[in-house]
Amino acid sequence: MSKSRWAQPSPRQLRRAWVPFLFVTLLSVVASVVTCSAGWTLLTVLSPRSAEGQVVSGFGVGTEYNEYPHWEGQERVNILVLGIDQRGQEQGPWRTDTMIVLSVDPVSKSAGMLSIPRDLWVEIPGYGLNRINTAYVVGELNQYPGGGPALAKKTVQYNLGEPIHYYLQLNFTAAEQLVDLIGGVDVYVEREINDPLYPDAAYGYEPLYIPAGWQHMDGKLALKYARSRHGNSDFDRARRQQQLLLAIRDKLSRLDAVTHWLPRAGEIARTLGNTVQSDLTLDQVARLAHLATELEAGRIRSAVIDSTMTTHWVTESGAQVLIPNRERMAALHSLIFLPPPAAGDPNEQVTLEAAQIVIQNGTLQSGLATQAAERLAAQGFQISKIMAAPHQDYPSTLILVYTGKQATAKALATALGVPESAITIGGSPEVVCDIKVILGADYKP
Repeated sequence: MSKSRWAQPSPRQLRRAWVPFLFVTLLSVVASVVTCSAGWTLLTVLSPRSAEGQVVSGFGVGTEYNEYPHWEGQERVNILVLGIDQRGQEQGPWRTDTMIVLSVDPVSKSAGMLSIPRDLWVEIPGYGLNRINTAYVVGELNQYPGGGPALAKKTVQYNLGEPIHYYLQLNFTAAEQLVDLIGGVDVYVEREINDPLYPDAAYGYEPLYIPAGWQHMDGKLALKYARSRHGNSDFDRARRQQQLLLAIRDKLSRLDAVTHWLPRAGEIARTLGNTVQSDLTLDQVARLAHLATELEAGRIRSAVIDSTMTTHWVTESGAQVLIPNRERMAALHSLIFLPPPAAGDPNEQVTLEAAQIVIQNGTLQSGLATQAAERLAAQGFQISKIMAAPHQDYPSTLILVYTGKQATAKALATALGVPESAITIGGSPEVVCDIKVILGADYKP
């Protein structure tokens, strides 16, 4: 595909108008192990067949239908992560509940991830307009060459104008089990989640409540946090999925995590065996794993195709869908699919990031957010909004990063006189921003 559709959609597209977090779980598990001398043991365990010849992994599935089959680890690679809404008592095919494009650049040692809302109204090549999450089902039902994954890849590629080299398909059982295998994750929940309509596995409801603040989540709770529709829309859900993805990566980047789950390599392999399918070969996964160890958190950028880039619309059949605004989506090309600026002077990095910052007062001291905003604005930071925090008893300041703009986050910590440990991953901001600062009792004006 030689011409990008980001900035200049075709006339046909203009007329017709137009999800994980599990892959990084898998990738981080392998990547963290590769950093130690015993790590290759896990890759051996994850080989396509066990000693008895039983298939325990689904790598290399559909390679013969892939138009980009020969990635050697030297050029940028884009992978479509498909989270399948598979339930034990149902027969497929299933829709893709989560769609995330993961883009990794071996040269700049950087990565980007883009969440695609499942209700995005797009052209499915050869099958007309429909929600993007139906492409998988259409491919399966119509016996498209390569099945649902191949048509999902083709659909995302057609509508983004970016090559989709590989896919990784997982079901949600894998997410739950893998989070448990690594000992759970710590996540900062920005707003309490009270979802009385969270679905159970038997078409009923299993009310979900998660209080605001730091929460240690096991696999079951992490999956619910990622899938709950509590909030403004699926956009919030996509951001929570990315937050969990990065929290998993951070957990697995700690050296002490290796000793926790290295003895469970065989268990991890068996867990993945029935829940993972990809046209990546095991050798390519190993290359990605090694590359993942070289990615710094500040060089992983993320975005969601959200309400600023879409318009709600009701089809003639009554379906509520999202029509994309391609002009606004054009900015995502440079953010996700191009390398970030080369590391240089920190002040220059902050200027290049041009982060939009929200300030909240998490204390009882009146006017603190306004004072801090004025102080930061005088130093060149772009303050977009001042808001009240969810409550006023934060003991420590938090710097919540949503789009990977770590240079600005570190500069904010310095300017506010708080430690870099105040920086963490954000989930669902009240307003669109890159970074949110919640001032705590440790902030001294």
